[in-house]
Amino acid sequence: MKIYTKRGDGGKTGLIGGDEISKSNERINAYGEVDELNSILGWCASISDKQIKKILERENRNLFVLGSWLATPDSASSDTKKSLPEWNSKSTEVLEGEIDGFSDSLSELKNFILPGGSELASRLHIARTVCRRAERAVCRLSEKENVNTIFIQYLNRLSDWLFTLARVSNRNSNIEDTIWNPD
Repeated sequence: MKIYTKRGDGGKTGLIGGDEISKSNERINAYGEVDELNSILGWCASISDKQIKKILERENRNLFVLGSWLATPDSASSDTKKSLPEWNSKSTEVLEGEIDGFSDSLSELKNFILPGGSELASRLHIARTVCRRAERAVCRLSEKENVNTIFIQYLNRLSDWLFTLARVSNRNSNIEDTIWNPD
């Protein structure tokens, strides 16, 4: 099987269900941002310990599911929608529980901190900012088309989770977070 099809050479791409739209469409942008985030999580996982790698890969899988839902327009048939991977409705709650658990082992945050520290923490901060961009893209799409709000909630919480995981990574590397001082 060839990796290229040439079907997108004219600036259009197909959605799940068969619709064809411009590659500049908000829907394409939204799932493209999610795809970029997914790649960055893989980059983070490549230098993570087993525990962090495992939870990053879990979120990789969640992002693939999210991308498939974003790539499916409302006009898709009910059979097409039924064939999509199921979204785990507890995904946001899992992130919240892990944020709370991680936070219990971190010093209380009283100031803004600068992104950076260990190699992994720095990558996780990049992932966090890309996650925020993906969230904005999905919000823009939701202003024009029907998008399940659970996806926006998930991305919002995922960015908080990535921030917290960056702090955990610094702590695990014995690197203190750098407090932002505006002076």
